[in-house]
Amino acid sequence: MRRVVVTGCGVVSSLGQTVAAAYERLKTPKNCVCTSEEIKSYKGLQSCLWAPANFVKPPEYTRKVVRTMSPVSMMALNATEQALAQAGLAGDPLVKSGRLGVAYGSCSGGVDAITDFSSVILSHEVRNVTSATYIKMMPQTTAVNLSVHFGTTGRLLPTGTACTSGSLAIGEAYEQIAWGKQDAMIAGGAEEFSVTQVAVFDTLFATSRRNDAPETTPKAFDRDRDGLVVGEGAGTLILEEYGHAKARGATILAEVAGFGTNTDGRHVTQPNAETMAVALRLALEDAHLPPEAIGYVNAHGTATDLGDVAEGAATASVFGAGKVPLSTIKSYTGHTLGACGAIEAILTIEMMRHGWFAPNLNLVTPDERCSAHDFIVGDGRRMDVEYAQTNNFAFGGVNTSVVFKRA
Repeated sequence: MRRVVVTGCGVVSSLGQTVAAAYERLKTPKNCVCTSEEIKSYKGLQSCLWAPANFVKPPEYTRKVVRTMSPVSMMALNATEQALAQAGLAGDPLVKSGRLGVAYGSCSGGVDAITDFSSVILSHEVRNVTSATYIKMMPQTTAVNLSVHFGTTGRLLPTGTACTSGSLAIGEAYEQIAWGKQDAMIAGGAEEFSVTQVAVFDTLFATSRRNDAPETTPKAFDRDRDGLVVGEGAGTLILEEYGHAKARGATILAEVAGFGTNTDGRHVTQPNAETMAVALRLALEDAHLPPEAIGYVNAHGTATDLGDVAEGAATASVFGAGKVPLSTIKSYTGHTLGACGAIEAILTIEMMRHGWFAPNLNLVTPDERCSAHDFIVGDGRRMDVEYAQTNNFAFGGVNTSVVFKRA
């Protein structure tokens, strides 16, 4: 197995439009959640909250450049441009050599494009469909658009696995390099906001309804939590074989030490603590590490009733109660769905590099059912961490865990 390192990162998020800006914003103990007047206009929704990325299409993204891209692909493109630039690979022959691939995902494609296709069925008339409509809406739209835009000819691995799309992409990319199939990979996830996403979780009674107090939610692992808040954004990591990165003098940000993934095989929407714990152990085994080697856990932390309880139990079964510091980025950004695994991995790396770890915002009274963990609260925590583990779980029972080693 070859060693795999991270040489570039890029972010588009409610925290900021670059990695540096997003990390600095974590130091302000205030979330990015607000009440949406647009969501309020839809009848039947209990939640009117969201965490917008505030992405503005750059002027160089002309119609020709983004003809087949919806906002989800544009955000993915922007994050990837940042990551390639930091890695020193923008315009490098490696990108088109066949030795660099793309692993990328989102929950779905562009919502407007899906609406255009739906209009055919509703009106019995083909009016809004163009040659680019399907490319914008297809589930592999981010991966394909990145590959075509940058001219990659290596492996293409779309990861449309809901809330593990970004983290599974990192794991899949890591394995391709570790097994010698590729020398480098573009890996990540993205999601554009749609009111339909709020509706999905609303019907499951899983959205926060603190519409008049957006600064107080989500409250992951808190006794008084009342559900998640939908966010949006994109995160891209450049993964590279260690020797290849060293030979070209690249700056190494972190090492991917291990990866684990499995499925619950039991229920589409109800998490299973036992199989979640197995995924965490698989990542530790892949990294050849005991649980006590992990200095920080970045939790999925959706602030849903069943999700937090299952994750708390799974984490405690692996590390023991109160044995490892833990927090969730979603307390700032809300749930960015297909992007969360990538954005949270990037910010975990940044926290390791700088030695400061963000708190769980709005965690006042920990729910005993979520297990007694060492939750980071208040102003965050200064720590010297060599290994960190970041975990994500998705509809369909898809569980992922990635272990990072500080560079």
